[in-house]
Amino acid sequence: MPAPEIHPDIQEVLFSAEQIAERVRELGRQISAEYAGREVHLVGVLRGSALLVADLIREITVPVSLDFIAISSYGSNTRSSGVVRLNKDLESSVEGRHVIVVEDIIDTGLTLNYLVNLLADRSAASLEVCALLDKPAARKAPVQARYVGFTVPDAFVVGYGLDYNQFYRGLPYIGVLRPEVYGG
Repeated sequence: MPAPEIHPDIQEVLFSAEQIAERVRELGRQISAEYAGREVHLVGVLRGSALLVADLIREITVPVSLDFIAISSYGSNTRSSGVVRLNKDLESSVEGRHVIVVEDIIDTGLTLNYLVNLLADRSAASLEVCALLDKPAARKAPVQARYVGFTVPDAFVVGYGLDYNQFYRGLPYIGVLRPEVYGG
């Protein structure tokens, strides 16, 4: 199968579709092994984690349930505003459940920090984070993920669920967006 054509707005591909698929398989195996004998409740953070959640849930072999939450600190900006908004809450309780928050990227950590504290207050039996991407250079809040797909440089990345202004989510790879596209 030929490699997908690179979108003209992409400066550089960081991770191919094949690399992402293999890493998601590895994360699924790791989660399955560590949660053997228990049920896992995934909480996908909309919208960016949708593709990751869809692929990850098929790789986890222990019983798994799923819910989504929508939370943001970006709006239409390329940098976090620092103000976190809960746009859509969970539909089911996390009390007494083994929760794994599934996030597309940990950037400043402000949104994730808010979310982890919110879910901890709701009495989850355990609470971990799975993030496809970690951008430690941008961190402003002390958060860490137990399960990380890849570490990325401090660049604006899109694809495989990550967007700029709601576009580029469907790219099968993760790439660096050209600065002239977003005025960077």
